[in-house]
Amino acid sequence: MTEKRISLTDRQFHLITRALSDPHRYQIVEKLGQSEANNCACGDIRDCIPVTPATLSHHMKELENAGLIESKKEGKFVNYTLCRDVLAAYIERLSKI
Repeated sequence: MTEKRISLTDRQFHLITRALSDPHRYQIVEKLGQSEANNCACGDIRDCIPVTPATLSHHMKELENAGLIESKKEGKFVNYTLCRDVLAAYIERLSKI
């Protein structure tokens, strides 16, 4: 399976930069990247990040708006997946600066 190649707009690039500048959001991306199942439940993320549920929700929304994660609601639970293709495009563009 090959990763689809994407290019980021300037706006997307800046949204990702801003999202990753927060230490908690960086930790969330790191946690998702290390997940063997390629996704994490909200509760698993909350267990490793010492923030209130409202703050965690805000962080997840910022990461989703930046295109770094996708959410999938299953009943009353939400699972998050890291968008590795977007992260790869960000790293590629960052390496060209």
